[in-house]
Amino acid sequence: MKVLITAGPTREPIDPVRYLSNRSSGKMGYALAAAFTEAGHQVLLISGPTKLDIPDGVDLIPVETAADMFEAVEHHLGRMDTAVFAAAVADYRPQEVPEHKIKKTGETLTMELIRNPDILGSCRGRFGFHGVLVGFAAETENLESNAREKLTRKGCDLVIANDVSQAGIGFDSDRNQILLVHPDHTESLPEDEKHHLAPRIVREIEILAARP
Repeated sequence: MKVLITAGPTREPIDPVRYLSNRSSGKMGYALAAAFTEAGHQVLLISGPTKLDIPDGVDLIPVETAADMFEAVEHHLGRMDTAVFAAAVADYRPQEVPEHKIKKTGETLTMELIRNPDILGSCRGRFGFHGVLVGFAAETENLESNAREKLTRKGCDLVIANDVSQAGIGFDSDRNQILLVHPDHTESLPEDEKHHLAPRIVREIEILAARP
């Protein structure tokens, strides 16, 4: 099957030298891209800035901002069978970005932010995607309930949730501990290396894709 995966952070420019971003390393998304390819699937990886090597056999589209990622997903999603949204996309961006570097002129700096487009939330409606839709939920509290709410609100077939407040897993780590949140049940996977968890997630998605 043809699989689209988003991975990594986005960067929202504040001025020509600064940006807003997050701690996502992209490791989970890249591990999934490698695992899907090793399982014989065709993978398009849309990635924000990372320091990771591109997995063998994976087609890469590099992007910078949430708007860039939105545009790339909108353009390519229609030919995909499955879409997995593992990227940590910035929810907001500065409303105005000056042409020159902001100088330090006072004790405080006020910046107005506006919402970025909701990529995952646009898949079913705006993009008209009917394939298997998988989202990620990086939470710091109420892990399962927040993930289940996201699954329902965004029309996902599966949400993969992890608690990023726990030391040693999630952001910046090679390890993760996740919940597989389905519409009718939840399964917990024990903590493991991300590249070990990825094939297990791929098998779960293959099962979803095989359903009539």
